[in-house]
Amino acid sequence: MSIKAFGAKIFAQFVINRQNRWAATPIKTQKKVFNQLIDKAKNTAFGNDHNFSKITSHQDFVNHVPIRDYEALKNYVDRVVSGEPDVLWPGKPLYFAKTSGTTSGAKYIPLTKESMPTHIKAARNAILSYINETGNTKFVDGKMIFLQGSPEMTEKNGIGLGRLSGIVAHYVPAYLQKNRLPSLETNCIDDWETKVAAIVTETKDQDMTVISGIPPWVQMYFERLTETTGKKIGDLFKNFDLFIYGGVNYEPYRAKFEQLIGRKVDSIELFPASEGFFAFQDSQKAEGMLLQLDSGIFYEFIEADQFFSETPTRLTIGEVKKGVNYVMIISTSAGLWGYNIGDTVQFTSTAPYRVVVSGRIKHFISAFGEHVIGKEVETAMLEAIEAHGFSISEFTVAPQTNPKEGALAYHEWFVEFENTPKNLTSIAKSIDVSLQKQNSYYKDLIDGNMLQALKISALPKDAFQQYMKSQGKLGGQNKVPRLSNDRKIADALTSIISNAK
Repeated sequence: MSIKAFGAKIFAQFVINRQNRWAATPIKTQKKVFNQLIDKAKNTAFGNDHNFSKITSHQDFVNHVPIRDYEALKNYVDRVVSGEPDVLWPGKPLYFAKTSGTTSGAKYIPLTKESMPTHIKAARNAILSYINETGNTKFVDGKMIFLQGSPEMTEKNGIGLGRLSGIVAHYVPAYLQKNRLPSLETNCIDDWETKVAAIVTETKDQDMTVISGIPPWVQMYFERLTETTGKKIGDLFKNFDLFIYGGVNYEPYRAKFEQLIGRKVDSIELFPASEGFFAFQDSQKAEGMLLQLDSGIFYEFIEADQFFSETPTRLTIGEVKKGVNYVMIISTSAGLWGYNIGDTVQFTSTAPYRVVVSGRIKHFISAFGEHVIGKEVETAMLEAIEAHGFSISEFTVAPQTNPKEGALAYHEWFVEFENTPKNLTSIAKSIDVSLQKQNSYYKDLIDGNMLQALKISALPKDAFQQYMKSQGKLGGQNKVPRLSNDRKIADALTSIISNAK
C-alpha cells in the first residue's frame, strides 16, 4: 500500500467520525445552520426587506420569506451581478456559476467564500465514505478523469464567471493534480465532440482508475474509446474500478456501461448543483444519498401534490416521511432564500436522512391529470430492461394528445436503443404495466378508457446527440429532460426519425 493510500484510509476514518456525529443529530444540526444563516444575513438588503432581525423560528421564516424560484429572486440577483455588495449575503460573491435558464435566459448563481468550500468538501467526503466502508484505496494511485465543463472563466463586474464544474476544477487538491486528466488545454475545448476526441487521445494509454461524469456523456466517451482502440473499457483500463456520477439516474444506463466495460465496477452517486452540493452516496449497501445537513444549507420540504396550492405546508427535516415525493426548498450561505431548485426527492431513510432524486417539479406528464414523475418512468424502464434484456442510450417521454383518426391519447416514449429489439410491443406492455402499478392515476385513466397504453418510438443511433447539438447543449453538464408535458422535444425527435427514413 502506498503512502497516499494509507493516508487516505486514516483521513477517511477521521472525516466519517465527524460526519456520523452530525448525521446522528439532524434536527439540532439544521437548527444551528438556520440560526447561523439568519444571523449572518440580517443586515443585508434581503435580510432588511424580510425582517431577519425578528426571525427566531422556522414559522417566523415562513411568515416573512416566501418561496421563490430564480425568476422571482432575479431582482436581487441582478443587483449582485451589477456589483452591489451586501444584497443577498454579506459582501460580494467569489464567483457566479452560469447555468441555462428558462424564461430568465442565463442564470447567475452566486458562490461565496462560505458556500464554495462546501462543494469541495462534499465531493471529497463522498470518496472518503467509499474508502472507509470498502477499504478500497487502489484507485488513489492511478489516473482520474472528470468529464466537465471548461475551467476557463470570464469576469462579471470583477467577479469570476464560469460553469460550476469548471470553477470546481480550480479547487482540485494539489495531491490529485498530477493524477488528474484531461490536460488543461483539452479541458478548455468548447466543442464537445472535439473535446471527447482529444480526451480519448490523452487517456487511451493511461492507467485510468476513476472516471466521473454524467452517464450519457461518459457513455459517449466509452464508445469513442472502443471505436478507437477496439477494446472493452475494462481491458483498456485494467485498474478502473470506480465510476462517480450525478445529474441523471445511472440505472437505465448500467447494463450498457457494463457491456462497454466488460465487467461490473463500483459507483458513487452525487447530488450537486450550482445552488449547493446537497447529497452523496455514503454507502454501497444502503439505498439513497446522505443529505448534507451541516453544509450551510437549510432545507424545507413541500409535498409535491400540495406544491401548487396557495399555501403549501413547509416542513423541516424532522417532519418528513419516507416514500413521499417532496419539492426541496433551500436557504444557503450563498444567499438563496426559500429557493425552489426544481428538484423533487423522496427519503429512503430517516436515520440517517438519505434521499433519492425523484424528478423535477416542472418535468412531469399530467396532460390528463396523471402526474407521472421521473422516478416512475425510470423504474418502469429499468424493470423492462431487466425483463427483456435490451440496452438503451437515452429516452424521454411526452404526451400525444392529438393522435390520428380519433384514437385515444397516449404517452409516447422516445427510446434510443443500443440495438432496436423486435419485440417493441411486448416491451411497451411491460413498461405500461409497471407504470400502472406505480401510479394509480395513470391506471385509472387506462381503465376508464381515457388513455390507451403507451407507445414506443424507436430512435436512430445518436438521435439524442443530434437533438442536444441542435439546442447548443451537447456534452458538459447538460441533460435531456426525462419527461415533458408538451411536444417540443417530441416534435424535434419525430423530425429526426423522419429524416432517418
